[in-house]
Amino acid sequence: MWKGRMLELPPFLTRDEGGYIHLTGYRIGLHHVVRLIRKGYTAQRLAEEAYDWPIQDLMQQVIDFYHANRAAVDEYVAEEDAEAERQMAAHPPSPALLRIRQLMEARREARARAGESQELDEEL
Repeated sequence: MWKGRMLELPPFLTRDEGGYIHLTGYRIGLHHVVRLIRKGYTAQRLAEEAYDWPIQDLMQQVIDFYHANRAAVDEYVAEEDAEAERQMAAHPPSPALLRIRQLMEARREARARAGESQELDEEL
């Protein structure tokens, strides 16, 4: 649970009992949307490419909320990321997952040598 100062959330964001903030009516986490905003995604791109749902206005509200509360939201995202890292460190990856990662890295390297885009792989 996020231990930082408690943001007053607008109606389009909901905090569950564990402190996880998501878009109201969706299972889309605020931290995930913020990562994409940091990569330069617009509301239209978030709605069309990332989720393929007719929620461009909602995404613009989230972008505006992030910019208006950047320090607090960045603190929340950092804490969510740290918790995910703690959980992953507590459970070492299986040999199968290690092999998949190895294959993906080889694929990225081959694409880099060929000059191809790696955007999709970066999302995985």
